[in-house]
Amino acid sequence: MQKLGKLEFDPQDFEVSRITVQIPNLESVFDEYRIVHITDIHLGQWISPARLDGVVGKVNELNPDTVAITGDFMSFAVDQFVGDLTRCLRNLKPNDASLAVLGNHDHWLDAAKIRKSLKDAGIIELRNDVYTVRRGTAMLHFAGVDDVTERRDRLDQVLKKLPSNGPAVLLAHEPDFADVSSATGRFALQLSGHSHGGQIVLPLVGLPFRGSYWKKYPSGRYQIGDMVLYTNRGVGANTVWLRINCPPEIAAITLKPSI
Repeated sequence: MQKLGKLEFDPQDFEVSRITVQIPNLESVFDEYRIVHITDIHLGQWISPARLDGVVGKVNELNPDTVAITGDFMSFAVDQFVGDLTRCLRNLKPNDASLAVLGNHDHWLDAAKIRKSLKDAGIIELRNDVYTVRRGTAMLHFAGVDDVTERRDRLDQVLKKLPSNGPAVLLAHEPDFADVSSATGRFALQLSGHSHGGQIVLPLVGLPFRGSYWKKYPSGRYQIGDMVLYTNRGVGANTVWLRINCPPEIAAITLKPSI
């Protein structure tokens, strides 16, 4: 059991998951491309500004090409912590870009203020949008949908903006959206959060609770059709500061061309 008390950053609190994903049609120039994925910060609860500074440091140690953040930056106190969010995330040092989508809590709190904070920190929000990393003529696309719970997702807009050639990675806060995104056949990988991994995982029982849009795919890696989904357990906690067999997670995802 991990009781999440009010302590300074301790790297041992966080599990770094290292995942390799084979991507069809990935050009050799993107071989070993690294995405570091974090989600569900919920700044102002268990994740304090000091802890977020530590998380950012751990992310940078993993030498990311791209940092992907899949929503729920805050939960309840935007004015008190928005400056800290900007200051902390501004210190991310990816080789290419830091990309993000919003989650349901961001919309429930104040999406406009959080969007400004991300922009001020140099984070690119994929609000039903596409960002392309280029290496010469080779392309790797990152797409993002706005929050599904709040019905802000517009996958149709994303698909119109997405070039027809080059593999694509999708950022979506809610993991169960993978049933929709995988059916398009356009995405090789979806990165999500939202579930916190359930926070409580019991022996022989598994997850005693599952919630909206994380009933099917609450934690870890899934193969859904031709698409891989990775549901990150998140770095923070919301409301209940307790995790059992479900530590906070930073995911380092290495892309490899399909053999």
